[in-house]
Amino acid sequence: MCGRYTITITLDELMVRYMIDETMVPFHRPKYNVAPSQQVLAIISDGTRNRMGELKWGLVPAWADDPKVGFSMINARAETAATKPAFKEPFLRKRCLLPADSFYEWKVTSQGKQPMRIVKKDRSVFSMAGLYEIWISPSGEKLSSCTILTTRPNEVVAPIHDRMPVILQPEQESLWLDRQLQNVAILSSMLQPYPSELLEAYPVGNAVGNVRNDDPSLVIRQQVDEQLGLW
Repeated sequence: MCGRYTITITLDELMVRYMIDETMVPFHRPKYNVAPSQQVLAIISDGTRNRMGELKWGLVPAWADDPKVGFSMINARAETAATKPAFKEPFLRKRCLLPADSFYEWKVTSQGKQPMRIVKKDRSVFSMAGLYEIWISPSGEKLSSCTILTTRPNEVVAPIHDRMPVILQPEQESLWLDRQLQNVAILSSMLQPYPSELLEAYPVGNAVGNVRNDDPSLVIRQQVDEQLGLW
């Protein structure tokens, strides 16, 4: 699964990266511990240009009776998203990008769970493939929410966890956002493990396990006992 990530660059840098002309996002600060149920930055296409806004992490299907169902839908499996009732409509028509510059997973060791940060070797921003939906309450209140697609792990992530977020190649991003594209085979072909040679993982401190912690110290490399089998 993907349950925590970081997005630490500025709003201006994000706008340049995703070719955003203007945004209604009032403020963005670096986030070192993005967690489910939070409002997260997302990129969608309106058919003409990219737009950036905030979505609640944890997809609430349009037909849901209770928005609390979103707590169990922070991720969607790439292998089955096109057929699952909660995800099949968004898969065809409501796809988004979730910008990040790392994600966290916990590696099981003989001494407990060790949090690991997975980053691109060049430390650049990447796009996780997502789906979004709009839920309307009986009183007419709108809730816009999202989920992150996951796939099997590559060689870097496999020793840590059995799933990883789908990270799209830059040239795939516009295709993923294209609402006119509804070919399941073409869309599914993009949902592959990211090339392992472009990623690296390193241990970080246990403070990342508490969602209230959100500062640069969370991403500092930690020295750990080699007997934990992290290398």
